[in-house]
Amino acid sequence: MQLDHDQLHKLLALLGESDIQELRLEGDDFRLEVRRNLPGAPPQVMQAPMAAALPAAPVAMAAAAAQSPSVPPPAAPAVRGDLLEITAPMVATFYRSPAPGEPSFVEVGARITSGQTVCILEAMKLMNELESEVSGEVVEILVENGTPVEFGQVLMRVKPG
Repeated sequence: MQLDHDQLHKLLALLGESDIQELRLEGDDFRLEVRRNLPGAPPQVMQAPMAAALPAAPVAMAAAAAQSPSVPPPAAPAVRGDLLEITAPMVATFYRSPAPGEPSFVEVGARITSGQTVCILEAMKLMNELESEVSGEVVEILVENGTPVEFGQVLMRVKPG
């Protein structure tokens, strides 16, 4: 089964007009899960590639389309004005260390410099090192190791300096 960009868009539009709360669709090279309006959980769209995968753009579009305007995005912890945020540039799985059992790239209290690797984001079986664009002290790490993250989600907060 193949699912192109237009088909995904039409499917999400139809789901938005229906009372369906959960949908799982699997093909030879993809799996798509859509959940919405579940008690106590924010809407989610997840894709886990099995072999060759669809381009990342439909996943980002699916995430945006799955969240209806009436459902607010998940609330982030209170932001201090003196802190800079390191955010996820893609939908991925967050890893704090280069491999299981190895030390984390950074810990709370660590000093980082611009260009330093702070985590790995795994997307579609590709490991992407995320380099800091800021220098300073890591004061918060907001994501647990091995947790899925969304585009724009705050991963860490850094006190510049």
